Amino acid sequence: MMIRSTSPFGELLSLRRAMERMFDDPFFRQANASRAGSRRMPLDVMETPEALVLEAALPGVKPEEVEVSVMGDVLTVTAGSESDTEDDGYRLREVRRGRVSRTVTLPQGLHADQATASFENGLLRLSIPKAQPADRVRIPVTSPVQGASARIEASVAEAASPASDEGQRASGDSQAA
Repeated sequence: MMIRSTSPFGELLSLRRAMERMFDDPFFRQANASRAGSRRMPLDVMETPEALVLEAALPGVKPEEVEVSVMGDVLTVTAGSESDTEDDGYRLREVRRGRVSRTVTLPQGLHADQATASFENGLLRLSIPKAQPADRVRIPVTSPVQGASARIEASVAEAASPASDEGQRASGDSQAA
């Protein structure tokens, strides 16, 4: 007689395979795709040396139905019009109509007030210029009292000089004795 032990992991793997087969079924795939794509705007983001470039696919949308806004570091693109809810004779309706919106957080160092947008063949192209890196500027530090700045410079010069350190130690040693 042979004793065979079952592994709980084997049962979990068979359950996983059954779930994968179920979600591969066309009925589930169609429902998931329609729910996932119903309110999502496809967006490409590219970075060039001069600007951050965003492209959004908006097929069937007119340029006057597109609104782009920036508040702080948040960019929002809204497009489309109110959908018609009539189902006049449709047997299958996969083309999505209505409003769609997408919000993204922009990186620091952009000039959103200088952005440009163009819309051609259902593709919105938004270009936001980058801020130019600031040159290093040296800022002189002055003291309101001329004598105080001279004393500070003299004490810094004495502290930096090794000969003055030895002389101070020798005089300090003789004073202590």
